[in-house]
Amino acid sequence: MSVISYPFDGQELMKRRRSIKRKLKEDGTARLPKKIAVLGGSTTHDIIEMMDLFLLDQGIEAEFYESEYNRFFQDAMFGNEELDSFHPDIIFIHTSLRNITVPFPRMTDSAEEIEARLEEQYGLFEAIWENISAKYQCPVIQNNFELPAWRLLGNRDAYDIHGRTHFVQALNQKFYEYASTHPGFYIHDIQFLSASYGLEQWSQPQYWYMYKYALCIDAIPEFAFNLVNIIKSIFGKNKKVLALDLDNTLWGGVVGDDGVEGIAIGHENAQAEAYTEFQSYIKAHKDLGVLLTVCSKNEEENALAGLNHPDTTLRPDDFTMITANWENKDRNIMNQAQMLDLLPESFVFVDDNPAERTIVEQNVPGIAAPEMEGVENYISILDRNGYFEVTSFSKEDLKRTELYKENMKRAVQKAAFSDYGEYLDSLEMTAYIRDFDKVAMQRITQLTNKSNQFNVTTKRYTLEEMEQTAADPDSIRLYGRLIDKFGDNGIVSVVIGEKDGEALNIVLWLMSCRVLKRDMELAMLDELAAKASEAGLKKLKGWYYPTAKNNMVRGLYESFGFSKVEEKEDGSALWELDLAGYQNKNTHINVTREVFE
Repeated sequence: MSVISYPFDGQELMKRRRSIKRKLKEDGTARLPKKIAVLGGSTTHDIIEMMDLFLLDQGIEAEFYESEYNRFFQDAMFGNEELDSFHPDIIFIHTSLRNITVPFPRMTDSAEEIEARLEEQYGLFEAIWENISAKYQCPVIQNNFELPAWRLLGNRDAYDIHGRTHFVQALNQKFYEYASTHPGFYIHDIQFLSASYGLEQWSQPQYWYMYKYALCIDAIPEFAFNLVNIIKSIFGKNKKVLALDLDNTLWGGVVGDDGVEGIAIGHENAQAEAYTEFQSYIKAHKDLGVLLTVCSKNEEENALAGLNHPDTTLRPDDFTMITANWENKDRNIMNQAQMLDLLPESFVFVDDNPAERTIVEQNVPGIAAPEMEGVENYISILDRNGYFEVTSFSKEDLKRTELYKENMKRAVQKAAFSDYGEYLDSLEMTAYIRDFDKVAMQRITQLTNKSNQFNVTTKRYTLEEMEQTAADPDSIRLYGRLIDKFGDNGIVSVVIGEKDGEALNIVLWLMSCRVLKRDMELAMLDELAAKASEAGLKKLKGWYYPTAKNNMVRGLYESFGFSKVEEKEDGSALWELDLAGYQNKNTHINVTREVFE
């Protein structure tokens, strides 16, 4: 287990942060460069150092802008040359209870006076957010407020309009309402963090008086780790799969030895209750679009018997794949990744056995294998690691398990055909390919941040940047949804081109790997060529930028008939296609520009 995975020793991390950072920087990992501006209402230097550490571990190489002490309002509202020239990809506003500037309610205040004061304080923050959005057009992360460390009214402080606790909760609620209606704005929930950590320990006043820290120094790693979960999710660094052991992980006992009737699950005792609650927690991840697989050393018959126990919450149908055999688990996970067309780094391996975790961690690149010690801790360990932090959500996330199961059916049908073209025709495919629209924008943005293998430039977009692109008259945009007789694959491909004289420069071309070798890329090319020709353009141009993950598209443009016009030492290459006399290449997919309903 990584020393910077939860649960970690905050004090130890603070001491060793520089040496750990050096090791991360030297490991040769290709990381995503991002610029993060931190506008602080208190001291932020150590927070930034810990953010840097966690971001490196998540595959992001960050460059930071740090405001001067308590200059968050001035920087956000009036800017400065340094911040303006920095061009941040994300702005984080680090404020706390100490940055509430209006007087807290007094017992003599009327309800109207308290409401006016609440609106005044909220209005200051809303002005900050609106100004940042207009000027920098990047995602904003804002702390909510921790609860006061003392209650003048005792328990009444929570529900009386004159209580500080009540005032803070009302202000937080206004923040939440803004977040729910403004994509690209995110709440960093320090109210939960401080409660979990312990409010008295979190808010020790000496750290404020001595160092102007809004929280105790020992809590800074917890703070930074939680914050980085939001950032890595925005930039598509979430995990996608929970690969689960069975015995003593999803139930107590060993089904092969104890029999189905002997495993601990249900409500008969404390241990059974704990495993039942854990299964419920795991099952809820399906609604987030997380794929569940089984990776167990077991006879398949025994594994299925355990999953069909009358008291289990998880059933065989909840899993995209069930692998129960006596092969090494690292090998089984690599096979699952291949079958699902996902990178091994997309997986979280959940197993109670430390030896199995170590073997998998050492042999499966990028996988997470958290320390699962004690079933009563399983939920908190997975939850606090934030592997599946939700910063965007689309309808396709709700049915992701079914999408992958339908892909398995396609694989079975493929095996029945000797002619691949006949197989493609048998799928009865229809592609809906059209310009961006508001309904699809969330999924389009999500796809650009998740697709790594079929992605020629690996350019990432925030929702704000994607909305700007959608409104740009000098760009041509396409997204594609693929339907076949087994079901709806969802939105699977995105292409963006920028007009440059008589040429269209392709700045983004990606596709979900679950529709590889289905000719969807040819359907997208045909439509892109048609759109470019309709706009009076004569050529398509496209760069391929090699990464550690996108080697599969190295020859994409060549396969399309493009000619290479430039190549650099790093392997990046510029390709060009003359549109004169272009002939459509797709022969197996029916294409429509209509809106999918």
